[in-house]
Amino acid sequence: MNIEYIEAFMYVVHFKSIHQAADALFLSQPTVTARIKTLERELETELFERRGRGIVLTDKGRDFIPFAEQIIRTFQQGKKQLKKGNDREEIVIGANLITSQYFIPFALPLWKKDHLELRFKFISAPNDVLVNKLLRKEIDVAFMKEESHHALEQKALLDNSVRLVVKPGHPLENQSQVTAHKLAQEPLVFFECEAFDWNRVHKIFEVAKIEPRIEFQVGHLEVAKSLVQTGCGMGFLPYLCIKDELKTGELVEVDVSHLLQLTQHIYGTYYRPDVPFLWNDILSSVEKFNENGSLSRL
Repeated sequence: MNIEYIEAFMYVVHFKSIHQAADALFLSQPTVTARIKTLERELETELFERRGRGIVLTDKGRDFIPFAEQIIRTFQQGKKQLKKGNDREEIVIGANLITSQYFIPFALPLWKKDHLELRFKFISAPNDVLVNKLLRKEIDVAFMKEESHHALEQKALLDNSVRLVVKPGHPLENQSQVTAHKLAQEPLVFFECEAFDWNRVHKIFEVAKIEPRIEFQVGHLEVAKSLVQTGCGMGFLPYLCIKDELKTGELVEVDVSHLLQLTQHIYGTYYRPDVPFLWNDILSSVEKFNENGSLSRL
């Protein structure tokens, strides 16, 4: 039984699509289909059945999932064991873009200080790429958005809620129960990226049947934050990028919880059931980050 056939099976299970599984594996659709068919012949049972234009797991296919996971896990553990003694052990950390920018530079030196014997490899990538790499055992632990997958374990680690912030002295500072109409009168620095559901921000104005006064629309967090800091407008920004500025008073949060609650977290994510070697160190670094905010405060 070829391990690549079992991996193809698990990718199709995850994506519920041969086409998407093929893209993630960098293979053609016919190749993935052939691997599934070969696996079915070896197991003497159908793992998937056609339903409309898609495919669904059969009962036998669903029963096979835990065994497929165990085979892949055992294979990876065997590879790792054989490498021991030849090279320094390598730990691979992945993170989405915002965590890469604001948390990883704080945490990596702490992890290295406590584990001089390890070599650290860091990968910054979008959420879907991180999921693929976790499933392929190319990453030990990833920091990413919430992802529903039976093979992945997640724990909320970092608060990354979206907050409305302004420069100190702004007309909205210290105002309570701000209305959507009042917000629409103020210039807005609008930052948008794939990591957040910004349609919910638009909903504030949609419900009130008004248009926000967007003066700047930017695709870079630091640019957006800088514009808010210089008084060019208010901005809805994720907490990780403004955490320090809120502590020092360089930015002020405007309470709009009565209009919008965009609670989001960054999750520590790993392949079940093995807890990553660094997990306790990761939890400790999160605590220190929440207390200190940046390396300069240590």
